[in-house]
Amino acid sequence: MDIEELLPQQPESNKEEQKKSPLVSLEKDLDFYAESIKEVAVEIMVQGISANPIFIAHQHTVNIGEMILDREELHTEWTIQASTFEEFIEKGIIKPEKKALFLKAYKKPEDYACVFVIVPEGANFIYYPYQKRN
Repeated sequence: MDIEELLPQQPESNKEEQKKSPLVSLEKDLDFYAESIKEVAVEIMVQGISANPIFIAHQHTVNIGEMILDREELHTEWTIQASTFEEFIEKGIIKPEKKALFLKAYKKPEDYACVFVIVPEGANFIYYPYQKRN
């Protein structure tokens, strides 16, 4: 799938912008979503579902987690789904031999959203601070 297929159609003058990293639009959406994501993370932990919430950011359909912020509904570019470390283990995204390494790198969920970013070129984890530091 091509990145152009994932982004809303833009006038020709914006074609050059579309060639830039999709992470530029992701950062904008994460700024917008931060408070909602943090509320869901706290809820996941308080309810005892997981001590390690993971959020999935994508622009197409994925079969993991539960949708919490729909890009079409919110007129943004990224959809966010909520999941857990345990589901990532169960689905084989985090291999059993990498569990300890992942948990060692996992940042404090009260301060950072652990986001699994899926783009056509692949996927990776990022940690997004709820409060931007100046």
